Amino acid sequence: MLGGMNRLECLDGLRGVLAAYVLLGHLAPFAALPLALQAAVSHGGAAVDLFFVLSGLVIAQSLERAGGRARPFLIGRAARIYPVFLPVFALSVLVQPWSCGFEAMPWVGPDSPARTICVMAWPHSWLPEIAAHLTMTHGLFPDQVLPDVWVSFLGAAWSLSTEWQFYLLALAFGGRARLLVPALFVLAAAAVCWRLAGPEAWQFSRAFLPNKAHFFALGAASLAVVRAGAPTRSYCAALALCLGACATAGTLGKMLPPLAWTLCLAAATGLGARPLAAVLRSRPAQYLGAISYCLYLINEPVHKLAAGVLGAVAGGAPVLFAALWLPVAIMVPVGLAAALHRAVEVPALRWGRRLADRRTPV
Repeated sequence: MLGGMNRLECLDGLRGVLAAYVLLGHLAPFAALPLALQAAVSHGGAAVDLFFVLSGLVIAQSLERAGGRARPFLIGRAARIYPVFLPVFALSVLVQPWSCGFEAMPWVGPDSPARTICVMAWPHSWLPEIAAHLTMTHGLFPDQVLPDVWVSFLGAAWSLSTEWQFYLLALAFGGRARLLVPALFVLAAAAVCWRLAGPEAWQFSRAFLPNKAHFFALGAASLAVVRAGAPTRSYCAALALCLGACATAGTLGKMLPPLAWTLCLAAATGLGARPLAAVLRSRPAQYLGAISYCLYLINEPVHKLAAGVLGAVAGGAPVLFAALWLPVAIMVPVGLAAALHRAVEVPALRWGRRLADRRTPV
């Protein structure tokens, strides 16, 4: 929600829809589901890209509300990210050696996405990788330095490093969108050049801010649309540049996130897409939006534990496994996310606001 403006409930609902989509995308490869159904929920990366666009809008506005001051902004961000991340990351480290149960799932082939979602091998450079995660720097290392550090232990946390890189860059510009947006597009252009011409061993992952900078830029440029209540030339220019950066990936599907965001922005600001606005304002979407961060993080370690247990119970029977897996893989993460939200996230956010207010001069 955006203070100082009308509350954009659609964007709260969008968080919930995206988190639910990521959850479904993570659980689908474990069950013997129809290929069409698995393909429909296989675009979790695009959902995270939409999260980045949304973050660009929210952070630009948040920094303006903080007057560009570093202390209240960083306190607020730390209170938002770390209290939920730390216990979930600790759980992920503990279950790292846990079997994913693939030996009892003959329908999960060697090339199945499930084997990249659930990994059992203990990382070789585990100590620096844990340190990188705790400092949110795990997106800064190319494979030549720390291979696959960006997805080790808790794969979903790769985006948190990207977020923190963006926070620091946005802070350097005081949240001023007219300066931040061009800087982000310059980073995006540099990333495209490096991806096309740089040595493969020194390529960076998706968790490296320049590789996702165009999405944050589109979000920051959306602030003008929210204020004006109408499309602006600056937003149209940002949309064109973002689409251009996406097009360099070589597939048309990569261009969907900025187009989907434009539709959601129209719904949020009352410019159109009323059926979509109704869905995003619905109570289920709003509730999922409230627990979305917890749900995004907790589903991966829960799925790993559940897969190992249910795989053994099903004994290689794909129908029985799916009948057990689908309700457990949906309901348990949602329930734990709701508990984390009530017991950890909400108190931490209140504490962060009080601390930031005390340290903000009148």
